[in-house]
Amino acid sequence: QVAAATGHTVVLVDQSEEILKKSTKGIEESLRRVTKKKFADKPEAGTEFIEKTLKNLTTSTDAVGVVHSTDLVIEAIVENQEIKNELFKTLDKFAPEHTIFASNTSSLQITQLANSTTRQDRFGGLHFFNPVPMMKLVEASVIKTPMTSQKTFESLVDFSKAVGKSPVSCKDTPGFIVNRLLVPYMLEAVRLFERGDASKEDIDVAMKLGAGYPMGPFELLDYVGLDTTKYIIDGWHALEPNNPLFAPSPLLNKLVEEKKLGRKTGEGFYKYK
Repeated sequence: QVAAATGHTVVLVDQSEEILKKSTKGIEESLRRVTKKKFADKPEAGTEFIEKTLKNLTTSTDAVGVVHSTDLVIEAIVENQEIKNELFKTLDKFAPEHTIFASNTSSLQITQLANSTTRQDRFGGLHFFNPVPMMKLVEASVIKTPMTSQKTFESLVDFSKAVGKSPVSCKDTPGFIVNRLLVPYMLEAVRLFERGDASKEDIDVAMKLGAGYPMGPFELLDYVGLDTTKYIIDGWHALEPNNPLFAPSPLLNKLVEEKKLGRKTGEGFYKYK
């Protein structure tokens, strides 16, 4: 959405037409919300903005077919190393030599992903924050792996700015900046609740009113997805098994096992209608 709205030609690729229809509908609704604020006094300009943006956006279920004419690939699939590697390995065979590959991963190491390709010097991270149209930060967009060339680094910074975001630079370290601080904080909130020290409702209220956070840790966990959080913490725990900050949570594991993954399934730490 933000790339199309800033004049870039975008092809959104997913596994089925059904998912793509749902995604397109979501983008249209999001654009309407944006235009209500942005063009409050000029509804005609708002309509024109939506039409122009949607013209820049097409969809496809054929990633290999699309990558032939792409300058930048941004991967934003499931947080699973093997599945991501498989995708990059395939696309690497068909993408032009100049094409830069980037991952929107929030927790995996960019170096490990880059190693599944032959373009380690044209590979970086572009981690956008949810909800992307509202959040100004792109983190890890400019993560320089030891192999990332200066040209790639600058291209990713330029792209981040071109879509209206503020890029921050970070080394290729687990969780980069935000998640390295945020995930242990959310897990610590779960431990606080597990010990019976406070209710999840009171913990959420305390962090919103006391720390000024827009969401409490349990609301945020449900928003992010408990399965995604579990993927992250399990991966970090495997890397550093003795780090207490990365210790898995029995309660989180139990909820994921019960398919209570948060907002997307209607129940996580809270229930949703």
